[in-house]
Amino acid sequence: MNIVDLVQSQVIASIKNEEDIDKAITSNSNIVFLLTGNLLNMTDHLNRLKKAKKQIFIHIDFIEGLSNTKSAIKYIAQCWKPTGIITTKNSLIKYAKEEKLMTIQRIFLIDKTAIQKGIDMCKTCHPDAIEVLPGLMPSIIDQLTTRINLPIIAGGLISSKEEILQGLEAGALAISSGDPALWNLDI
Repeated sequence: MNIVDLVQSQVIASIKNEEDIDKAITSNSNIVFLLTGNLLNMTDHLNRLKKAKKQIFIHIDFIEGLSNTKSAIKYIAQCWKPTGIITTKNSLIKYAKEEKLMTIQRIFLIDKTAIQKGIDMCKTCHPDAIEVLPGLMPSIIDQLTTRINLPIIAGGLISSKEEILQGLEAGALAISSGDPALWNLDI
């Protein structure tokens, strides 16, 4: 299976606060990015989201108590069993792929050098998709779709349905948003 096949709602619930987990559970978003939690409460968070039939990508750079090592990825794959991971680190993408997890490379588009570096990283580590931040740059999203043969998820600073639609029209597969008010849009 690939990430394109997973997407039912083109709005991805990006959970930044534990109190928003219930909102994500009842939302239209079938994919969630989990950007909160720690070693002690992660199993509970995952079980609740899995019970709601959500596809879960753990942003491992934000989970308290995890290290950026191959053994941490192995633990995630064997014990927590999410759909996949999100990270800014190429080596973790490589380790996660070895463990049969789906992978999303997060790239910050701060200037042309960062864009090129992101493209080069993707060519090296071969993630299943990339998440670009900020997502308010439809022209850059459009450029990336021609330069990278990977699904693009746009996120960061998205605050309206219009901005979501602009990102999708520019070629993004989906839009990640930390705003629970946007998780129930019928897109």
